[in-house]
Amino acid sequence: MEHGSRDAFTRLGTLGIEEEFFIVDADGRPTGGIDDLVYGREPPDAVPDGFDHELFTCTIEAQTPLIEDPSDAQSALEAVRAALVEHAAEDGYGIAAAGLHPAARWRELDHAQKPRYRSQLDRIQYPQHRNTTAGLHVHVGVDDPDRAVWIANHLRWYCPVLLALSVNSPFWDGYDTGLASARATVFESLPNTGIPTAFDDFDDFERFERRMIDHGSIEDRGELWFDVRPHTEHGTVEVRAPDAQRDPAKALAFAELVHALVVDLAERHADGESLPTPRRELLDENKWRAVRYGHDASFITRDGTGTVSLETVVDEVCDRLGVDGVRAVYDAESGADRQRRIHEQEGVQALCADLLVEP
Repeated sequence: MEHGSRDAFTRLGTLGIEEEFFIVDADGRPTGGIDDLVYGREPPDAVPDGFDHELFTCTIEAQTPLIEDPSDAQSALEAVRAALVEHAAEDGYGIAAAGLHPAARWRELDHAQKPRYRSQLDRIQYPQHRNTTAGLHVHVGVDDPDRAVWIANHLRWYCPVLLALSVNSPFWDGYDTGLASARATVFESLPNTGIPTAFDDFDDFERFERRMIDHGSIEDRGELWFDVRPHTEHGTVEVRAPDAQRDPAKALAFAELVHALVVDLAERHADGESLPTPRRELLDENKWRAVRYGHDASFITRDGTGTVSLETVVDEVCDRLGVDGVRAVYDAESGADRQRRIHEQEGVQALCADLLVEP
């Protein structure tokens, strides 16, 4: 579908989780094999719609079915992951998760031949040719298109928070970047990425989306790769900020928080509440802080008058929204720190093994 529709926004609170993974060989290093997994045979019963490949033949996306009740998220996510790992194992592959795989060398890996990706490679060139990234995307249903845009506007401040909690990509192309999430910088070299501007209402967003398609800037609405966006096909607000995660508990914690934030903001919108709308430049600064410092980041407040630590933000949202998963994520070692520790103490082979998704 090239264009979305305001008619897609009909239900509040449904949930969907998309995860991008790396297909790896017996040594835990990214390899080809996507054709076997996607096209070679029927998908597993737990994933009747099958899996989809991403830009490189070593990457694959798995998504849960529509989750009606958020309490079912754990079973849905674990079923999809188990099916993917088993499906890959039948062809001798493993599945690994990180924002960037530390052993992936983009010049040595093949791109998928799907026409959509070939077109992107031709149009975008170098930034897309090196885009070995893997992310976590969370969809939450919203029952009104204008409300969805309002929610997305105010979720922008939380995108750096989610990134800081999820940082899991210190290595890129075999090099320690000194960043907590190099994925974010690699991906943001593409057009139509990062934290978007605020939109006045759904008509404003729809005009932008349609103009980008009609002017040939993108081929379809799915190529607006912002950190948060109203999804005009699924009728959701989609948050795309986090790095991919090996630990399913972390992925579920981010899904829990995003769901709680969307539902809370939906209620605030229905009550006519007014909230500060920060400048994009301040949000970009917050994202840089997340990219660089991960769990040690602090953020410029919504009103721009001060800063607040990640720990304080986590405490506030957990207490206010009644969630606790991200508190455990914050208290634990970050993915970036864990990768660096294992790499320094045990070497890259041990790190590759540590990134494997368990069946």
